[in-house]
Amino acid sequence: MPGKGVKAEIPPLPGQYHLSVDRLVEETAAVYELGIPAVILFGLPETKDETGSSGYADDGVVQQAIAAIKSQVPDIMVITDVCLCEYTSHGHCGMIKDNDVDNDATLDLLARTAVSHAAAGADMVAPSDMMDGHVQAIRKALDREGFAQIPIMAYAAKYASVFYGPFRDAAESAPQFGDRRSYQMDPCNSREAMREVSLDIAEGADIVMVKPAMPYLDVIRRVRDEFDLPVAAYQVSGEFAMIHAAARMGWLDGERAMMEAITSIRRAGADIIITYAAPEIARHLQAG
Repeated sequence: MPGKGVKAEIPPLPGQYHLSVDRLVEETAAVYELGIPAVILFGLPETKDETGSSGYADDGVVQQAIAAIKSQVPDIMVITDVCLCEYTSHGHCGMIKDNDVDNDATLDLLARTAVSHAAAGADMVAPSDMMDGHVQAIRKALDREGFAQIPIMAYAAKYASVFYGPFRDAAESAPQFGDRRSYQMDPCNSREAMREVSLDIAEGADIVMVKPAMPYLDVIRRVRDEFDLPVAAYQVSGEFAMIHAAARMGWLDGERAMMEAITSIRRAGADIIITYAAPEIARHLQAG
């Protein structure tokens, strides 16, 4: 987030913080020392507007963060979330037309955002918007602008889940009207996930993601079995928060519960796990 010296705890996510760029660099160096190979960046801009313009501004908070991390911790992989919801005043992941999301009008802005991240030094981009055709639009834009080497980790099977709640509070990205079920997936439907993953692969995705993780272990397994690409899974904010909440109440051994949850995601077939618990898991593993 903008500012200097900022480290503000996020109430629904214990041990997680809003960080200004200078404090983010310190945090990145610390997690790299723990053996964590990559970080993924989400931005909370100073201002928001209808088009999410701060998301693709050359001096945007994520662009500044990428450059700072790569100058100070060059060996860690920097992945960036590519979406508009954190930057739009209405909280939706795309442009709004007639009170609905305009899929095609959104693609150019997503591609512009991805290119701005690559230009700032990102090692990988991760579109999470769930717009149809987004991977192809981003791939073409990256190639055209000289970033053919930048891989795309597509949020290919992203469900319209209640488990995103703490993140939306943290990112101030809850929709101001309606919901995201017109472009995120129905939790009841696993067959649609296979179609979505297949489409993203055809458009040029290098890694495909299932989000959330634990409520969709069956989907992770199906994706792992049916497609020959690396599979990522995102243990989202609600999954993380509920384990910590139960531990605070004394209902669970928090450390063991977190390790069991992460193990289940790995066992289901995930090659890559994105989790807010990465530092605590790394410390646990180092301690044997």
